Amino acid sequence: MCIHKIKRWISTLSLSIITGTLWCQSAANFFPDKDLMIFGSYYYPEQWNPSQWERDLKNMSEIGINFTHFAEFAWAELEPEEGKYNFEWLDKSIALAEKYGLKVVLCTPSPTPPVWLTEKHPDVLIANEMGVSIQHGRRQHASWSSAVYRDYVSNIVTRLAKRYGNHPAVIGWQIDNEPGHYGKMDYSDNAQKQFRIWLKNKYSTIDQLNNTWGTAFWSEKYQNFDQIRIPNSGELIEKANPHAILDYNRFMADEVARFVNMQADILHKYVGKKQWVTSNIIPVFYPVDPARMDHLDFTTYTRYPVTGHERGYGEQGFRISNIESLGFPNDLFRNYPGKQFGVMELQPGQVNWGIYNPQPLPGAIRLWMYHVFAGGGKFVCNYRFRQPLKGSEQYHYGLMQTDGVSLSPGGLEYKQTINEMQKLRAAYNKDNQIPASIASRRIGMMFTMDNNIEMNFQPQTNQWNTMGHVHKYYKLLKSFAAPVDVISEEEDFTRYPFLLAPAYQLLDNKLVERWKEYVKQGGHLILTCRTGQKNREAQLWEDSFAAPIHELVGINNLFFDHLPSDYWGHINFNGESYGWNNWGDVMTANEGTEIWGSYADQFYKNSAAVTHRKLGRGTVTYIGVDTDDGKLEKAVMQRIYREANVGIEDLPTGVLLEWRDGFHIALNYTSDTQTINIPASAKIMIGTACLEPAGVAVWTE
Repeated sequence: MCIHKIKRWISTLSLSIITGTLWCQSAANFFPDKDLMIFGSYYYPEQWNPSQWERDLKNMSEIGINFTHFAEFAWAELEPEEGKYNFEWLDKSIALAEKYGLKVVLCTPSPTPPVWLTEKHPDVLIANEMGVSIQHGRRQHASWSSAVYRDYVSNIVTRLAKRYGNHPAVIGWQIDNEPGHYGKMDYSDNAQKQFRIWLKNKYSTIDQLNNTWGTAFWSEKYQNFDQIRIPNSGELIEKANPHAILDYNRFMADEVARFVNMQADILHKYVGKKQWVTSNIIPVFYPVDPARMDHLDFTTYTRYPVTGHERGYGEQGFRISNIESLGFPNDLFRNYPGKQFGVMELQPGQVNWGIYNPQPLPGAIRLWMYHVFAGGGKFVCNYRFRQPLKGSEQYHYGLMQTDGVSLSPGGLEYKQTINEMQKLRAAYNKDNQIPASIASRRIGMMFTMDNNIEMNFQPQTNQWNTMGHVHKYYKLLKSFAAPVDVISEEEDFTRYPFLLAPAYQLLDNKLVERWKEYVKQGGHLILTCRTGQKNREAQLWEDSFAAPIHELVGINNLFFDHLPSDYWGHINFNGESYGWNNWGDVMTANEGTEIWGSYADQFYKNSAAVTHRKLGRGTVTYIGVDTDDGKLEKAVMQRIYREANVGIEDLPTGVLLEWRDGFHIALNYTSDTQTINIPASAKIMIGTACLEPAGVAVWTE
């Protein structure tokens, strides 16, 4: 690789990997680099006896917590009757926080409308697929599409912003809480009305919609927009029209973004410039697309790694989780609008709502905090400070035990990490630059919610898992100790020596041309199976299958195959045989295109499974197979880096090496003790080279 190109990539990376390039001044205003990462904790004054508020906030401060978090579910306290407001309790709580040196993040209460509102205006509630309005109670039950609800939300948010928008103790605002209806779609009349408006704005004419949706098939053709209903599996004899489903998901993503952006606009009108505005999102959670929430200063996410969903690595992995649980959202949210992120909710211990609720392994909570730090997080905030004694989350740990004054195991780990962060701050050097050996491995990993929605709805085989495919590549790249940015198409591809687009099914010719130019300029592009099968509206091309990528990849024919789950085909690559049965793109290579991997059996024996070609100063590799164990994919990626003359690590699965702000960070998610290669000249700040399960080491060079 050309040395001038490496220097350019290193320079770009050092500016943007943590703070971003377009938002760096605001990032410095909100979160000075020298602070590295700060810590927060949720507190609910309205849920506790007022006589305990001062004690609790004093204890929070003494642990070393930097900020607390108020009012996200408190609308009924703030406005107990329509037009009658009670801010005195919040005034007192903020004053007590300020007294003990705590900053405050205030929240808009839009996830929990008060009962007087839903009784007066029952049409603000969402409806389920059977047309039944969701009853009052719990959270996220009001429709983003309701103009009435948006008016009430605008009113309470305006009053909060005017009252606290210049309060010196308030550092930021969180809009709503995990907006997304928790996976429920809205079939209410409000949503139906707005969906039709959205479709009219997109298509202009009903003929254009009919053409895009292919409604001539099965006589679905519409005569006007008012005939269109939200695609609803509860009312259909089989799966809905796939184009309608894609549009409905896009509509819902736009609706929640419109709802969040509306609140952000109100806040930005009234709050001071030093107060930031965000929302906390559950990563890759339908129908939410944080990329659309572009009125926020930045986005944050929620993560609970140990809830019985992730088995992790080895015997105790279910108590530690896996590297993608925090790693993937770190690298995704860092590249959303604002170019910085925090974790607004991080698990502080055992929870109450998982498939099963194990105790985290001692050290795991500290491990997760360091993982957020390693990924560039500006803060980590836990939910919550005190374990509740009543209500739905009685079994959800806090930093304090049920007596309200004794630290929980997670609380002790927070206190330890906070103290260790002080040590790292003392060693921070703003002039540190990312080492060339690490910067040269950097890769942009393209991801879009549209692809995820479309392939999940039409998987074509019961063995396909879109996020499983994406995470497979993410994990193998982290075993290389490669910096990964999960990016959108809006990014400048030339910032990356390597660019990966896993299963990028929906595209257009403009994107293919951008890929081609990226490669010609010296970049290394990796595409995987399912890429380019359809246009942006999920239509197959009126051409050869996946035609737009043929010239780029260097092939002249492509079809795909699936095998039964108990039957294995094989692929030859670099003298080794690899099993597969999930998905196989079968290709005919052009002259001059290298066949790196070929099918060893089936009627298409010797056809290409993995291709590679040089184009200009760069290369294009197509990995047409999705395997269960990922061994083939890893071997191919290793060869790509090797042929680019870029050195990589080969870390055990579950071990991470990251770099941030001059610090090397090693994290052990495995159930076994791991030995890390730390240079003899390094200064070890935290831990040792011998990492116990859930162990952490930090060093400088």
